[in-house]
Amino acid sequence: MLDAALQAADPYGATLKALGAPAKGRNVVIGAGKAAARMAQAVEAQCAGAVEERYGSEVEGFVIVPKGYGASLNHIRVMEAAHPLPDARAQAAAREALALAGGLGEDDRLIALISGGGSALMAMPASGLTLADKQRITGALLQSGAAITEINTVRKHLSAIKGGWLARAAYPAPVETLVVSDIPGDDAMMVASGPTLRDATTGAEALAILQEYGIEPGQAVRAHLGNPASDTPDPGDPCFAGERVTIVARAADALAAAAEKALALGLKPVMLGDDLQGEARDLAADHARRALRQTGAAVILSGGETTVTVQGAGGSGGPNTEYALALALSLESGGALDGAAGIYALAADTDGIDGTSGAAGAFVTPETLLRAREKGLDPAGLLEAHDSARLFGALGDLVTTGPTLTNVNDFRAVLVGVL
Repeated sequence: MLDAALQAADPYGATLKALGAPAKGRNVVIGAGKAAARMAQAVEAQCAGAVEERYGSEVEGFVIVPKGYGASLNHIRVMEAAHPLPDARAQAAAREALALAGGLGEDDRLIALISGGGSALMAMPASGLTLADKQRITGALLQSGAAITEINTVRKHLSAIKGGWLARAAYPAPVETLVVSDIPGDDAMMVASGPTLRDATTGAEALAILQEYGIEPGQAVRAHLGNPASDTPDPGDPCFAGERVTIVARAADALAAAAEKALALGLKPVMLGDDLQGEARDLAADHARRALRQTGAAVILSGGETTVTVQGAGGSGGPNTEYALALALSLESGGALDGAAGIYALAADTDGIDGTSGAAGAFVTPETLLRAREKGLDPAGLLEAHDSARLFGALGDLVTTGPTLTNVNDFRAVLVGVL
């Protein structure tokens, strides 16, 4: 089912279909995120064969991806930067993107290839702020339990490229934005913090988010966010008038493919939604209760993005391994002590990397906790220490896919009634 989900989330074919007519002048690609290189392959494919006249040799530009997320390209350059915290390479990429877009005219076109992870990969601090400011605030938000839309709201208002600034730089050239969505609810403006799309949030909202999670902004950040003149471009700005936005892959596509595979295997798919959010352990407890009540051979499917509020240093893991360990513990406390319920599970991030685990996620079997304790591990203690990947690594039960070149966020499947 995971394989089917990943295949459905592959953006290549949908990007091919979504591309609009070429410009008379230059067709410039700027991409950022874990799926950007795969999307760029589709753009380059439009240069070949029967459709060569659409782009010809006029396609140029670059994509920036995390290490390992590149792909073979002929005309579009591939750059790498750190993730999830921005680094100097991300700042250099943002600077180049703004300069490249700024050289376009009304007969040219900017093709923006945007996917999750892009917020960290193109990071130009707003005037008066530093890269260190962005790194500090981003790191605190990632450990705070804040939702991705909240994190990206703050990122937009600390940036000189996000929240529509890249589209402003490209004006009067029209902008075509193709998106692989990792945002629950598929708000394209939030994916990678929307560098080419209009923004409806304000700096005051960003400041309120920092206050809600107890994050001290510092004098420079506080002053910037408190100044209405520093807000992102107005949604009515002429640079957005000709925007064309297409979501080419989303969580719903992945879950639908998994459900189809489940039916083919004789399982009843129980769909909980593709946009679930909240603390990983809380969602796991809810899904354990549902699994224990479920009758017949079924699979409970869900997507979205869970969060982890890290207290202390934290260990090895991410939202999906934390969900998996919390699910196993919740099943045990709910009565599935000896595996008689026949409950198995898989939780993985569709981009192939779950937090600091080095893997995509983890498997759960009826014997997970028994095997862990036989190895001298303390499952409950490891959950509290946010060190869930250490347990699954010791058991050989990590889900390892490597970079998938897509990102539609979490995939969870809880299998019930199969002994």
